[in-house]
Amino acid sequence: KVLTGVDDLQQVEALEMQVDTRENSLGSFGLHVPNLRELKLNNSLLVSVRDLGTTLSHLHILWMACCGLSDLDGISSCSSLKELYVAYNDISDLSQLTWLDHLEVLDLEGNNIEDINQMQYLRFCCKLSHLTVEGNPICLKPNAESAEEPDYNYRAEVKNLIPHLEYLDKIPASQT
Repeated sequence: KVLTGVDDLQQVEALEMQVDTRENSLGSFGLHVPNLRELKLNNSLLVSVRDLGTTLSHLHILWMACCGLSDLDGISSCSSLKELYVAYNDISDLSQLTWLDHLEVLDLEGNNIEDINQMQYLRFCCKLSHLTVEGNPICLKPNAESAEEPDYNYRAEVKNLIPHLEYLDKIPASQT
């Protein structure tokens, strides 16, 4: 109530805060704000997405940029997500995103995605239209083992793996 400035938490649809989940658990947080649609946790310290608990299934937009995340394990409990912003973390595995059927916008800028094949998990997000991956190792070479290849074009590779994508790094995906 202090954070939102309202007495009736049913009215809260958007909230911005910084948390350190080593000190404060958010496990049942969603039960208190059942109509929350947008949650901004940028610059928080989240050990794991699991620290958000399983009660945020009604969220549509989630910001967790610069939160120290190394994986997205537990993101499937946010099953209604349409937009996910997790830029500038240490994420390398995208397999958990396959469960997000409503995802339309995904920002993965500045993470640690080293294998272009991680993009194949995003083809299961059939509504995904906007993807940002600039600043990841895959923009330079297809995987950690390969040398930088002058003919390598990550935009063409991503478009091939996610054919329904409309925008890649804020440019029409058709422009490879």
